[in-house]
Amino acid sequence: MSKIISFSADGSFADNLEHLMTSSGYQNRSRFLRDAALFFAEIQRRGELKDMDADEIVEGHLVVYYQHGVEGKLLEIRHSHELEISSYNHSCLTHSHTCVDILHAVGRAVKFREAIDLLRNTPNVDKVTFVSAPMRDDGCC
Repeated sequence: MSKIISFSADGSFADNLEHLMTSSGYQNRSRFLRDAALFFAEIQRRGELKDMDADEIVEGHLVVYYQHGVEGKLLEIRHSHELEISSYNHSCLTHSHTCVDILHAVGRAVKFREAIDLLRNTPNVDKVTFVSAPMRDDGCC
């Protein structure tokens, strides 16, 4: 059930809101503001991965772009038991001539940081990103 929420904003922000929304790829102001509020609240509560407490349990996806020769390091991470890998996907991107692996994992923040550092310092790894899952107390799963 939707509820109407109104708030006051300074003129500059109000004038720029439509541009912020459309330049972010949104067509709906309510969804833009909802997502912005949820993202801000999550960052305020947990911070970025680099700033989280070492023992904070995190869930999300490691996305690794690389050239061949890196498979051994990826296998090492998948079988280390430092991160619980629940899903793994490999794709070959034909336009950019790049391999990409996506690992859905759960583990301590420090172990994600260690895996990212290991991969970033591995020859033939082009890019490593981490996308954390949103924090929820309840939901569908």
